[in-house]
Formats: sequence, structure tokens, C-alpha cells
Amino acid sequence: MQEPMSVEGYDVLVKEFKFLLEVEKPKVAHEKLVAAALGDRSENADYQAAKEKLRHIDKRLFYLNSMMQKAQIIDPSRLSHERVSFGSSVRIVNLETDEEECFTICGVLESEPENALISVHSPLARALLGKKVDEQFKLQLPNGRKEYEILEIFYKNIFSLKKNIRTKEQFAFH
Repeated sequence: MQEPMSVEGYDVLVKEFKFLLEVEKPKVAHEKLVAAALGDRSENADYQAAKEKLRHIDKRLFYLNSMMQKAQIIDPSRLSHERVSFGSSVRIVNLETDEEECFTICGVLESEPENALISVHSPLARALLGKKVDEQFKLQLPNGRKEYEILEIFYKNIFSLKKNIRTKEQFAFH
């Protein structure tokens, strides 16, 4: 199954993969060798810690590699957004309460639900995809069924909305 993501999202994925593979993994492998040279490995906390870090790095590399292989890179700025699609920002209104909300549909690794960036796989995004302005839709939520109407569909760059963009310092295992 392909995994939609923005160009910027894919770039961050590749940066993390390269950093872990080319910088972090060799550094931790060296730490492990230095610790192993100190003697008995079974009671060597530094050796055990480095070994554990390497395991975590390898798991993360495996995950990132699988996400890169499944990536379907989409440039949402090139889409019309007449209908809700990947990268669309959508302003909706709850028909019961008249409460308005705005969400942007993005990839799994780009999502920040707390900042209204929702995964394309979320129930709300799935209900919105393909809809037009003025269309109504129902959504079954744990606390009951809600009915909404789409007020506006527009494009705003996903990464301009993100608050938690990971950096090289955050890629490292401490």
C-alpha cells in the first residue's frame, strides 16, 4: 500500500534516514567497540547501552526504509482543491452546534492532530476526501454520530502549519 506524503515530508524522512545511517549508527558502533575493549561484556553497562542503541537505530532505519519504499510523493500545490484531496485545508461546520473547525489532510508522518494536521487515513479525512464545498457528511465518532458541512476548501502548505518539525538533534538516540 502506498503512503501519501508531501515533498517536504519525504525530504525530512530521507534526511533522518541518512543521518542515522551515516552519522549516528557509525558513532554508536564505535562507542560499542570502545566499551567492548574494556573487558567483560556481560557486566559492562556502556557496552550494553551501545548495543541497545544500535538495536533502536536499526529498527528505526528499517521503518524509515519501508516508508520511503511505500512513499507516494504528492505536491498538493499542483492539485485543484475543488474537491477535498491530499494537502487540502478544509473548513467545516458542525450542523448541530454551528461550531467551525479547520483541518489539513496530510501524510501519516506529517500529521499533528493537535495542530489540525490530520492523517489521510483518519476517519475524518476519509469522510472528507472527494467532497466539495456545501456538501454534508456524517461521521461516526466514539461519542456519537456528527453531521458536518464543508464551508471552504483551500490549499496551504502543510509544513507552514507544522509546529513539530524534527531536526538532526532529534534524530539522534540519546
